[in-house]
Amino acid sequence: MIFRSKIKWAALGGLILSIVSLVVHLFLAKYSTVDLVHSATFSVFPDDLSVGVGPVLGYKKLWANVEFLQSLQPYSNSRTSFPEPVRGNGFIYAKIFGGFEKIRNSIADLVAVARLLNATLVIPEIQESLQSKGISSKYSSFSYIYNEEQFLAALKNDVKIVKTLPPKLKEARKKKQFPIFKPKRSASPSYYTSEVLPVLKKAKVVGFVLSDGGCLQDALLPSLAEYQRLRCRAAYHALRFRAEILALGHEIVKRLRASGQPYLAYHPGLVRDALAYHGCAELFQDVHSELIQSRRGQLIKQRSIREALSVDSHARKLNGSCPLMPEEVGLLLRAMGYPPLTRIYIAGSEIFGGQRLLVPLRAMYTNLVDRTSLCNKQELLNLFGPEKSLEDDFLDSLPSKSPQLSKEEWDKAGPRPRPLPPPPDRPIYRHEKQGWYGWIAEKDVEPDPSPAELRNRAHRLLWAALDYIVSVEADAFFPGFHNDGSGWPDFSNLVMGHRLYEVASLRTYRPDRKYLAELFNSSSDNRYHPKRSWISSVREHLNKSIGEEGLERELRLSKPGSFLSYPIPECSCRTSNSAEILGSIYGDVDECPKWMEKGLKVDTVLSVSESQDDDDAELDKQMEPDDDSSTQTKPSLDQDEEMDPDD
Repeated sequence: MIFRSKIKWAALGGLILSIVSLVVHLFLAKYSTVDLVHSATFSVFPDDLSVGVGPVLGYKKLWANVEFLQSLQPYSNSRTSFPEPVRGNGFIYAKIFGGFEKIRNSIADLVAVARLLNATLVIPEIQESLQSKGISSKYSSFSYIYNEEQFLAALKNDVKIVKTLPPKLKEARKKKQFPIFKPKRSASPSYYTSEVLPVLKKAKVVGFVLSDGGCLQDALLPSLAEYQRLRCRAAYHALRFRAEILALGHEIVKRLRASGQPYLAYHPGLVRDALAYHGCAELFQDVHSELIQSRRGQLIKQRSIREALSVDSHARKLNGSCPLMPEEVGLLLRAMGYPPLTRIYIAGSEIFGGQRLLVPLRAMYTNLVDRTSLCNKQELLNLFGPEKSLEDDFLDSLPSKSPQLSKEEWDKAGPRPRPLPPPPDRPIYRHEKQGWYGWIAEKDVEPDPSPAELRNRAHRLLWAALDYIVSVEADAFFPGFHNDGSGWPDFSNLVMGHRLYEVASLRTYRPDRKYLAELFNSSSDNRYHPKRSWISSVREHLNKSIGEEGLERELRLSKPGSFLSYPIPECSCRTSNSAEILGSIYGDVDECPKWMEKGLKVDTVLSVSESQDDDDAELDKQMEPDDDSSTQTKPSLDQDEEMDPDD
């Protein structure tokens, strides 16, 4: 009896505890303000909760600045007589088509062209936002991304800039009374002085339509170095993002650096246009390959490409013309010694192929984040401002044939015997039509963008602006597809140029994709268990890429096609005692003025060569065989104890 009584009391106690637990859960669910859709938003990184984690994950040399570049300082002020603008020859206005990279590069070119023509520049119109439907009326055109007042103030001594044309000229523009030019990105200064300037003096107003990501050739004569510095002042000082974007971008950086940890920014560069231009369709699967080929066909019709539609993507990959895939980047970072808890920020408003491509990288690095995981829904919505709702017109059902039309087609089918009529068209369900690529299931011709897609393109400008801020301020930056040779500005090149200008010594990797493709091809059978020589080759190459060898390669390949990707030596200066440190590569860099040198403080950090020696020493230590083993062990990239530099 006593035993049964104890069982009853225990059961009663368990029932009471269950009821109390249920009440508590219901209470918390009712009064919780957490948005379930964004429940995955990072509030704290796992390593923040770890005991004994120091201020830097892994070796300090993995985050150390490049010592020999610390004497380079940003200095884009004019060196010679560059008088303030006077009453000009007229007005120039411009419509800019394209994404974030083309917009930023085109605006910097326009400022230089306005100075060259001695013209008053009307603040450019960004068509990506003007064409969008339902976006907030609070922000439009230029102000959708950038701060207009800062743009006017920063360039007031260089170019006369106004927000709009005078009323009379504005009315004449609506009537299309002014000549329009569509300059190429490689347009020379002589094109403007000989062809545009006479028309400008006569008409007093000319318009530009820019769609190639610029309107002035990147390589200018040494006598036009002041125009290159003007480009730098426009890109790095005048083009400041509006306050809401800056605040959220700096908040993301703050969250990434919580508890004093550094972070690495990685831009995959998986953009449909670039993939189509180089013929990298076979690197993807299913619908993505078809979409790339469809876009490549469009570029061929536009004569942007003068090649065949179908090419060998694997041969292009070995040639370095295709991007490094996220899986390959993860293997490279592990070979360098970055531990699994390294914080990696994924930049890029578009990752063609979707999140599935990031699965291998996420398996290697658990702290892989982007703006959606570091910001809640409301923070991102605040960037848009109040927007109108759009109807889901792209979800409308497909038009069906009428019975009369079907009968007429049957009667015209020809003599009997006839085959059985085809079955009715399969209905296209709602979930199949969602997404910008839903058209490929219905037709061969890409349709015009829907209102929702146009607005998404405007939103992508904001996402790219956030990623740009986070990438420029990152402790290390790794590009997946920079200097692709397409002739268009790309995100990674602009970030790398800004970092080289702002803080030249920041750790910026400049990998040679052709060399790395050969390395991966040689280790295809044991990619996740590479040999010691493979890891040593990766470390040697990437360490050299952040130093003089990588800079010389960028100077040779990037600068002729994109000045803002390599604004040295025109837009920098060096301290007076650094001529020998910099070497021959920066022999043309001017010395910094005395007033700058007084405020400069150069910190002592590990040099690239020292880092390389430490890497080799640690690699030798890792490769030493055990006492009871007669063979040398192979390092495994999926074993943390072998790749963790602290062990």
